[in-house]
Amino acid sequence: MGTTSDRVALSTVTPMHNEEACIEEFVRRTDAALAALGRSYEIVIVSDGSTDRTESLIESLSATHPALRGVCLSRNMGQCSAIDAGIQESRGELVVVLDGDLQHLPEEIELLVKRAEEGFDLVSGSRGPRVESLFLRRIPSRIANWLLRAVSGCPVRDMGGFKCLRGDLARSLRLRAGQHRLLPALVWQRGGSVSEVIVSAPPRFAGKSHYGLSRSLDVLFDIVMLWLQNSFKSRPIYLFGRLALVLLAIDAMIMPVLLWQKFVDKIDMGTRPPFLIAIMLFLAALFLMTSGFVLELVSDGLNATSGVRPWVVRRRIHK
Repeated sequence: MGTTSDRVALSTVTPMHNEEACIEEFVRRTDAALAALGRSYEIVIVSDGSTDRTESLIESLSATHPALRGVCLSRNMGQCSAIDAGIQESRGELVVVLDGDLQHLPEEIELLVKRAEEGFDLVSGSRGPRVESLFLRRIPSRIANWLLRAVSGCPVRDMGGFKCLRGDLARSLRLRAGQHRLLPALVWQRGGSVSEVIVSAPPRFAGKSHYGLSRSLDVLFDIVMLWLQNSFKSRPIYLFGRLALVLLAIDAMIMPVLLWQKFVDKIDMGTRPPFLIAIMLFLAALFLMTSGFVLELVSDGLNATSGVRPWVVRRRIHK
């Protein structure tokens, strides 16, 4: 990690997993955009267990871009762990988090930095018109952002993606899986000041997106946990939550049939095996969901007391 003696004015942190098609263009444009700001800077790229040429390209690019630093995780830990590792390795007074596929334009870093220098702890890049799939990306994103605003009270319209944070605040965060999508809400909960600026939302420069529809379910559970933390001042939740939803879905298919037979066909349902199965499924779902929440709190407490982070840096490039 950086020390006070080697601080820079600005750090960018970018997670990458098998982004060999994007990395050279990303580094070139990011280096040019940061140099134009006239401040000291560094470009931190975290290889999240990449198996392609991403890491070798970081090494070769660092020879021509002195500000480039590579952080290579031991294996693929997920976007949030990669971001967390990059933030902890950063040395900037301001830390900008952006994607490596150039859907966040490096040329717009200046917009976030200037707003942050007005005194905000976090500035979010609120995406303008998007060209992504309406049903797979845009609608789930709008629903998730609405729920996050309702649950946290944070006024930021677009919670995910392009961010600029005050460096010491960013490095004090202890992010858990999925929480990179909640950064404005997390900062807001801690009493930090937040703002947002409008940024572009171009299509991916090259390569394949790692985003899938299943991630929307993870976001839902993230929001539930945030609501609990926000309401009661307090992550197994993904597994137990999914199992509970499966049981509730089966229950929701059985009960309407039984109710129809009860009130239309006049067939008693109280002692029938399907009714007993439906009741057991419902109770099992409640048990699983409760177990998930309890295990979340236990694991959170364990991580907090031990200080152990869920990622391991295998090597550093151009430290």
